Amino acid sequence: MAAKGNRTHPLYGANLGTLYSVWRRANDFAPGAQMKLLAAAGSALGRLPFSLVERGYVRFNRSKAENMPAPVFILGHWRSGTTHLYNVLSKADNFGYVSPFATALPWDFMLLGHLLEPMLTKKLPEHRYIDRVAVDPDSPQEDEIALANMTDLSYYHALYFPQKFEYIFNRGVFFDNTTPQEIARWKKHLSYLYLKLSLDQPGQRLLIKNPAYTARPGLLRQIWPNAKFIHIHRNPLKVFMSMRNFYHALFSEFALQDWSHVDIDAIIFATYERMMERLQQETADLPSEQFIELRFEDFQADPMTLIEQIYRRLDIPGFEQAQPAFTRYIDSVSGYQKNSFTASDDVRKKVAAHWGRFIHHWGYEDLI
Repeated sequence: MAAKGNRTHPLYGANLGTLYSVWRRANDFAPGAQMKLLAAAGSALGRLPFSLVERGYVRFNRSKAENMPAPVFILGHWRSGTTHLYNVLSKADNFGYVSPFATALPWDFMLLGHLLEPMLTKKLPEHRYIDRVAVDPDSPQEDEIALANMTDLSYYHALYFPQKFEYIFNRGVFFDNTTPQEIARWKKHLSYLYLKLSLDQPGQRLLIKNPAYTARPGLLRQIWPNAKFIHIHRNPLKVFMSMRNFYHALFSEFALQDWSHVDIDAIIFATYERMMERLQQETADLPSEQFIELRFEDFQADPMTLIEQIYRRLDIPGFEQAQPAFTRYIDSVSGYQKNSFTASDDVRKKVAAHWGRFIHHWGYEDLI
């Protein structure tokens, strides 16, 4: 099983160094995959003059963003409601975020991306591949695809090159088998991306959503000691069922190698457990004004009350001014129908066995 051949691959926004790194690590390719990589290399070469100009522009103007406040990070395992929370909070005028163009062209979005915005807008998918959440030029995005175009240290490369899925995935999420130099380069690329986002959205505090960061708040705190974190969790049974669809959808779209050998259930079980352990360990000492935790089910039932709690708890100004924008967006998606999956008794037992302590910790016993 390999990727569909009729869409532009995310690696078309990568630089030559990243493409060389991931190509060198890969072995067998699915039919047509090497042509996609060659096309990605051609795209990188064609963008190179613009990339160099943009790099000079950022270097010349970086002092304008040196005093930017520490970001607010939305954490949570994939399929836990992070996207809905991100979409709502991003409607506040004082938050900056990762646009679809910054995601696709992290090296070039400030100059070439704006220049090509009308054409790039037409190429945006109608909705995300894993659900029916709409995508438009103002839709906030995760920064992980952008980082996968800047460095080979990203779990997306496991989705692109699943022949060594577990090795690449655990490097990209938990930084297993990485050197201090590799982590330092990743931190440098992350800081550079956020610098560019701040220059492109002056005066706005960055709001960032990336489920992978749920496994490394400690590393983010090394870069931004004053960062604030919002953790949203959801019924683990629903997370598990939705994650099966997540992997099948993304492999089908992006894999450049066969992925039929990947034990998806085992990956889901192991990743969730490690991720939640890391989260609890690395946020245990955070003061209340830097960390808040909420249930997706509560946010879904009464979003405005939870948003106000986030603002008050984390000492973020501007709730009253942003409230009408929050209300308009929430009303606009009130008819959205989430994907629905039915869990067998066997799956329920496995989820309870693997994740029982988290189910108990967050009070989901009655929902399993």
